Amino acid sequence: MVPNYKKIALWVALLFIWPLTIAFIYQTSFPDIEGELLAIISYGLVACIVAFFPFIVSNTPIFFVHGIGFAVFLSYGLFMEVMLTQLAVLIVLAKVKISRSDSYRIPLNLLMFLFVSLAAASVYKWLGGTVGEFHLSTFREVVPLLGYAITVFVTNHLLLYCFRRFLVGSQVKFLNKSVIWEFCTTLVVLPVGFVLFMMYRDFDVAGIYFVSFPFISISIILKLFHSSQQVNDYLQETSEIGHELTGELEVNEVIDLFVQRVTKLLAVDYSYVYEVVDAETLKLSRLYDVEGKIEFPANDKLRKFEAVSGKAWGENRTITYKSQKDWAQFAESYLPVQGESIISVPVQRNNKIVAVITLISKRKGGFEKYQFMILDILVNYLAVALENARNYEETRKRSERDQLTGLYNYRFFDNYIQNYFANIRLTKRHEHISLVLLDLDRFKHINDTYGHQSGNEILQELSNRLKLLMDDKGIVARYGGEEFVVLLPNCTKMESLRIAELIRKEIASNSFVLKQHILDKEDPILVNVTASVGVATYPDNCEDPIDLIRHADRAMYIGAKQQGRNKVAMYDKLIGAQLQAE
Repeated sequence: MVPNYKKIALWVALLFIWPLTIAFIYQTSFPDIEGELLAIISYGLVACIVAFFPFIVSNTPIFFVHGIGFAVFLSYGLFMEVMLTQLAVLIVLAKVKISRSDSYRIPLNLLMFLFVSLAAASVYKWLGGTVGEFHLSTFREVVPLLGYAITVFVTNHLLLYCFRRFLVGSQVKFLNKSVIWEFCTTLVVLPVGFVLFMMYRDFDVAGIYFVSFPFISISIILKLFHSSQQVNDYLQETSEIGHELTGELEVNEVIDLFVQRVTKLLAVDYSYVYEVVDAETLKLSRLYDVEGKIEFPANDKLRKFEAVSGKAWGENRTITYKSQKDWAQFAESYLPVQGESIISVPVQRNNKIVAVITLISKRKGGFEKYQFMILDILVNYLAVALENARNYEETRKRSERDQLTGLYNYRFFDNYIQNYFANIRLTKRHEHISLVLLDLDRFKHINDTYGHQSGNEILQELSNRLKLLMDDKGIVARYGGEEFVVLLPNCTKMESLRIAELIRKEIASNSFVLKQHILDKEDPILVNVTASVGVATYPDNCEDPIDLIRHADRAMYIGAKQQGRNKVAMYDKLIGAQLQAE
């Protein structure tokens, strides 16, 4: 992101440097062009046509105007070459449709090409080169031509690297893919430009048009070749993304990976992921902004056919817009004001839309046709990956949860506490961990008196009460039968005792409603239930998770059950009492 003051500085530099430099070049190298108007127009026409076939490599437009400029320079000198090149640059910038926020590229590119022209002409003259008539009878006469070509390539790359490194602040490599393309095209284009000059010298204007056809053909062929290579690269990376998506197991991980990789692959500036909530509502689950300036909107839901994303969902088709004026009628205020091009794609699985992906670029016409195909493939990958992830989560949830109460089961709790303690040892942190273990008193009698269905009702209601009491304070699990356990991270002995007493009172003070009892009457009945509770704390009472559970269990049976039930017992008080008794 280029700061505003740098953008302003570029425009100021253009206003002062450009006219002064052009005036200087005009005074020192304006050629005699009497009778040459048709040739100059012909050169300009060829340059304009070539400028219509740029291709983007590493965010850098590459086009072949230097070849035409070389011929013009050899024919008429620096002034005409500069004017023709500047015209071609403006055409290229118009062709690639730079956005308002990127308008600083206009002064940047005009100044850069101006400096390249000056540097190449200076080296050419320094090496003894002449403009107009000359013969290549010796190698010495070839040296200025080679110097011109090398200077164009080196100066162009150095300026581009410096602008990106120090103006934009991008951590770009000095040698990248755009440099390779620039070098290869220079090897082809400048020799053809020299041939263009020679043909004009020998055959006048007819020679320009004779060579311009293969020159333009080269531009088109290289653009098509680059496009095909780019599509192949996209397809290869698309396949890699597909494998990564199917390798992820969590739904959130799948969505995050998709947004991250697609944003980078398609070079978009903003990504929105909506998930279908019900038959009429979309909910925004992800918003990715490359610059990190947009906040997650408070109103994160859309109705069917509402705004761009809702329209894509409602019409069940991909929606695209090339510029902001095309989608300005939609009242989607949280869409970025800098956005221009939009593509919104519904994600289908089993003939049902499960999500909508909306991508936004700051560039007008920012999406190519082949990118629609790439996105369509990726969206299909995403649909499969989401379904697999949800199936996995459902399977894991069933394996981790107790079917009756919905709480975590013994297997999950045992793994969780083992991993928690392993992490404490690994990070070497000091932390109090308390464990509350409770067992319902005389639960067998309740089952025998009111039936097992009533016993299940009590277990379910108790589970709901524990979840409400604990909220996010700890992990609640059904340990087995009528036993429940609560793990309290970052909880001291006194705090855990207070929580345990709160649980005991909640059970004892509020009756349980039994609707499925086996008594003769059909109306629900109220039953009072109590629980015995044991508490142990790490590191006060133990050194590992097994001992923590064992000590809490011992406190519950010896300190609470055997002391009359409906009590809370601490393990250290239990030990103190035993020692005193001994």
